[in-house]
Amino acid sequence: MSNPGGASISTDQLKARYIGTGHADMAKYEFVTHQHRDTLASHVGHYDQLSYYAVAQNESIGRVKSQFLETMVQPCGPPPKKTKEQQKMDES
Repeated sequence: MSNPGGASISTDQLKARYIGTGHADMAKYEFVTHQHRDTLASHVGHYDQLSYYAVAQNESIGRVKSQFLETMVQPCGPPPKKTKEQQKMDES
């Protein structure tokens, strides 16, 4: 991958620039949670998108914004339970 100047960018530089790019040890749940939070934050931050969703749901803009912010706490539901093997790996 390269930047606008044409020089290539390493994966370490990409991870420093973009927080949610993930890494090899990242679980699917964690990656999807980051993706959903980024999407909801974008909807809340862009007033036009927020008003579009408010009109589509026949709700006020403030209520839709509040619902999106509440959803950002756990956008994909509670985290999956860890197996005994995963708990042993976390301890070491």
